[in-house]
Amino acid sequence: MAKGPFPSLGIYIHVPFCIKKCPYCSFYSEIFDKELAVIYTKALSRSIKTWGDRLAKQYYVDTIYLGGGTPLLLGESNIYKIFNTIGNNFRLNIQEITIESNPGSSDEVSFCELKKMGINRVSIGMQSTNNFELKSLGRLHSHKQTVNVIDKVRKAGIDNISLDVMLNIPYQTKESLANTLKFCRTSGAKHVSAYMLKIEEGTQFFKLQNELNLCSEEEQCKNYINTVLLLEDLGFKQYEISNFSKIGFYSKHNLKYWNIEDYLGLGPSAHSLIGYKRFYYKDSLKNFVYKDSPIVECQKMIPEEEYTMLQLRLNEGLVNEKYLKKFGKSIPKKYFKNAILFEKLELAKVISDNRISLTTKGFLLSNRIISDILFNT
Repeated sequence: MAKGPFPSLGIYIHVPFCIKKCPYCSFYSEIFDKELAVIYTKALSRSIKTWGDRLAKQYYVDTIYLGGGTPLLLGESNIYKIFNTIGNNFRLNIQEITIESNPGSSDEVSFCELKKMGINRVSIGMQSTNNFELKSLGRLHSHKQTVNVIDKVRKAGIDNISLDVMLNIPYQTKESLANTLKFCRTSGAKHVSAYMLKIEEGTQFFKLQNELNLCSEEEQCKNYINTVLLLEDLGFKQYEISNFSKIGFYSKHNLKYWNIEDYLGLGPSAHSLIGYKRFYYKDSLKNFVYKDSPIVECQKMIPEEEYTMLQLRLNEGLVNEKYLKKFGKSIPKKYFKNAILFEKLELAKVISDNRISLTTKGFLLSNRIISDILFNT
């Protein structure tokens, strides 16, 4: 359906099921249960219909993202019901539909059937090509399974493949990381998400952090910089702190987050942004399924400030032309004044009154730098 006069909307579906919780993962999930998955799909369908009644006349949907958790555990039938319900309750002008895939769960579905449903992008949780590193992360798959799932996705006719890579894994070496990154090119992937391992409170790794063979903070920084440089050499252009792609294969859905465009998140722990208002569902599968869990509104945001924070995560940075188009005014001059101090330290690049962006080294200190650019007087 043509988009007409309507603004676009992205839809994120959180699938909170895993076979086993990874020891480093802080995302909300529960152990998979087949019967509960059916019940959950019905609850999602109710929510989609409810939100369709509220939003369908105001928006058209152009991106859908199924994340988790492990979305493939739902199976083809439940995934079809979700897409069918979205199609029956929203205006569609689909540009991108992504589903996350763990290599160990790829036998749960036929990627040919998923392609028929409209899925045109698969994000694969590879993390590493080194089996010992995968084991240290508590992953259930091997590198061979990663190769197999990539082959299945390609044979189904889905060419837009993204690979997740984790930096600073216990026992990871400079050489093993380079091998993982080189595989991204030889695999034919179009996109790479490269994340540094974070030890999050509430995870098993947090409890065991003193026993983990982790590299020093200095080595972590070197690994990130080397990753950026090598991926660039391999043909993957960095467009966000942790994201790299071949030309034309940026994640259209994720760009909505960084551009503070409207998106609807459904499922426990899923966040939304509608008309500059943020809200979310609580981390409770039972509440979502059985109690029609109410949404929780976040603290009121200042759109200009949040936009600035998120744009400075992008390689392009904060651009005056885009800021002017979005808010009807130019970037505050104090932002440029504050950013120049970081330019002298080679942590930022400033084009007077036009653009502010962070360097690779600046990305490593992004939270502090962005805060100072925004709030120093």
